[in-house]
Amino acid sequence: MLTAAAEVLAAVDGPGSEEPAWAWKNSPIATLVQRIQQLQNERAQAFRRLDQAHRQYLLGGLHHDFPSYRSVVHEVTQAFTAASREVLAVEAELAGPRAQPVLARHVRSLQELEQTRLATVALLQVMGTPGVSEQDPEKLHQLKIKVIKTMEAISEVLQELRFDAESAE
Repeated sequence: MLTAAAEVLAAVDGPGSEEPAWAWKNSPIATLVQRIQQLQNERAQAFRRLDQAHRQYLLGGLHHDFPSYRSVVHEVTQAFTAASREVLAVEAELAGPRAQPVLARHVRSLQELEQTRLATVALLQVMGTPGVSEQDPEKLHQLKIKVIKTMEAISEVLQELRFDAESAE
């Protein structure tokens, strides 16, 4: 369990320095914002997949299927890393060639909030796994609240991004 959680936490640190082939380089700002929204949807789907895998792992009782859980964590980590690379490419495009610092800041905030969310969810999963760490119901509750508040902040930043993007074009 700890190895899988460590892999998720490693994705939080962000992508490597390699440049992805990026099809949206010369797209209108509205298209870039739509792509950010698509990436957010992909991240949400990855979080659901991670949650389902963790629930299945916990339902295994004494016969946990750690290899299956680890496999899903690996796939989800790859999805988060790919989304992060592309989000950072959008941020760089907005901050540089497009000269849209306000939009770039929104994208940066979104990336930072997603990193916080991922780290918190990973910690929540580790702490919520019997036998891996000492169960602290109050700490688990605080982490759940942190995830909810982070998700609310993500929604607000996405709304601000859409609004400010309309003004930018």
